[in-house]
Amino acid sequence: MANYFDISVAVAGACQAGSLVQKFAHKGNCGEDNEILSYALKSLFVSQPDSTLAVFDNDLSHLKLGIEVAMAQFGGGKGNLDTEVSRYWIGILALSKKLLENPVAKTELVQRLQQVERQLLICENDILNEQIIANLASIYREVISPLGTQIQVTGSQQHLSRTDVQNRIRATLLAGVRAGVLWQQVGGKRWQFLFARKKILNQMQSFYQTL
Repeated sequence: MANYFDISVAVAGACQAGSLVQKFAHKGNCGEDNEILSYALKSLFVSQPDSTLAVFDNDLSHLKLGIEVAMAQFGGGKGNLDTEVSRYWIGILALSKKLLENPVAKTELVQRLQQVERQLLICENDILNEQIIANLASIYREVISPLGTQIQVTGSQQHLSRTDVQNRIRATLLAGVRAGVLWQQVGGKRWQFLFARKKILNQMQSFYQTL
């Protein structure tokens, strides 16, 4: 029996990453969502959570952006579907599946994240430190991106040409893949987006009411 609480938490994480990528690509920053970005990146270092929500520090507010985006994606919002964000989070889930099918990549990912975790101690646990973000970006570029079809990010060339923005986008995509792995682990399946769409939407709306 699918647990749509856990599945929806993971989907919100992937949708949140997709939305943050879009913000970086079009605006060069994520505006007021810096704190949400920090929790997304911190999720990369939660390897043995007690629960699905523990990956996001046991607080749904850390997924607020993702919950709002998911509600719109699954039919609970007004206006047209944002297909750009759809492309990002669906691509993220596809890459996470490729990762779980590749033992070598999984091992390398764990080792590389352990290195960054040690560097975090030197940086006083500042997850938004430029060097930390650059190191996370390199993990995405070297370990995750080669696994499948590359996610083509579109936006303002003025921003996309900047190395710091490129690093933030890749680090955010890596955090999205973490949510995607979680989605697979709790029983997430692609067919649910068609045949259990209402269940996911209802769960997202329930989450939103608690924020």
